[in-house]
Amino acid sequence: MPEGDTVYREAFHLNQALQGATVTGWDIRVPAFATSDLTGERIDGVASRGKHLLHRVGDFTLHSHLKMEGSWHLYRPGSPWKRPAFQARAVVTTADWVSVGFDLGVVELIPRTEEETVVGYLGPDLLGADWNSDEAIARLTAAPEVPTAVALLDQRNLAGLGNVFANELCFLRGVLPSRPIGETDVPALVALSSRLILANRDRVERTTTGDARPGRKVWVYGRAGKPCLRCGTRIRAGKLGQDELSLRDTYWCPRCQS
Repeated sequence: MPEGDTVYREAFHLNQALQGATVTGWDIRVPAFATSDLTGERIDGVASRGKHLLHRVGDFTLHSHLKMEGSWHLYRPGSPWKRPAFQARAVVTTADWVSVGFDLGVVELIPRTEEETVVGYLGPDLLGADWNSDEAIARLTAAPEVPTAVALLDQRNLAGLGNVFANELCFLRGVLPSRPIGETDVPALVALSSRLILANRDRVERTTTGDARPGRKVWVYGRAGKPCLRCGTRIRAGKLGQDELSLRDTYWCPRCQS
């Protein structure tokens, strides 16, 4: 599942391949921007911001969000794609590379000067150069009644955590996902969030247990009904969200978390 660590890696590899290159082909396959053409423009760089990805090309930014199924691939010109062409939402070509965005949840082209209109609402970026733990703590504690998992998933508090990390962080801190954030040790939770996502930043296979073997990569996420890797108690599952439209799956060990 794409989370901040995945988006960071994709932006890093895209930037390595594309930065400084000239666009030789431009194909945005969403109606609102299908007629755009940045052929001939210079790619100044590709960056991530939380779970958002920004291609900075000439005076514009190609803003994308992977949502649940999206990904960016790099191919050499003429090489076959690993996913069907009908899933492609954006294709950016240079002399040396073809960058293809598949099943992107968001694709839009905006002036570079207006980037803040799409990412300005985000809290401190856990993998950003300007990461600010004090600001993240302040934002999380501003609404102490919000369930911990919900608060961690709110990108306005800190940017980059998805549902896998939120559930795993609750387990590692020994708190139920439904426990109000104000009843937790928020500074310790923020510090662990930073360490955990940083440890996975350069991993192809995410692990929160430190064990990359199949079936042992995570403590609770997606393991409903299976024995807790720590105590053997059956993992439980439920749903939490700010409202009915934002409900997300939650997982917890009733013995290890309280």
